[in-house]
Amino acid sequence: MHKQNEIRVLALGLIRDGNRVFISQGYDPQTQETFYRAMGGGVDFGETSFAALQREFYEEIQAELTNIHYLGCLENIFTYNGQLGHEIIQLYQCDFAEPKFYQLEKIVFTESKRQKTALWIEISRFQSRELKLVPEQFLEFLIKKT
Repeated sequence: MHKQNEIRVLALGLIRDGNRVFISQGYDPQTQETFYRAMGGGVDFGETSFAALQREFYEEIQAELTNIHYLGCLENIFTYNGQLGHEIIQLYQCDFAEPKFYQLEKIVFTESKRQKTALWIEISRFQSRELKLVPEQFLEFLIKKT
């Protein structure tokens, strides 16, 4: 988590392949809950969210993106590891430029010295609440026909 009492601006990418979505897995050690969120990351000062999205995907999994379209802005106030967090999310729909990413089941990568996993998951598992998607409003964008 980042600095307390600050709003963090994120650029996240929604990548769909039929009825599945490419999503990053997270874990809250305080609540011992696994959760899932779109991939991407922080927008640096002087950087557009569009550029941040591309940079984050390349830094994390060496993936280039194509067909990038802005979907909207989400505000997320949440608790993680017992601490209050606040994010403004610039959400984009996009595709992987390289077909190989659609054939992988999962990708293990390192972010801020932590090992993380991104994987393809059926959207229905979030609709049924079997798996926890954060922020919850993200589900609205997943089930929309875009």
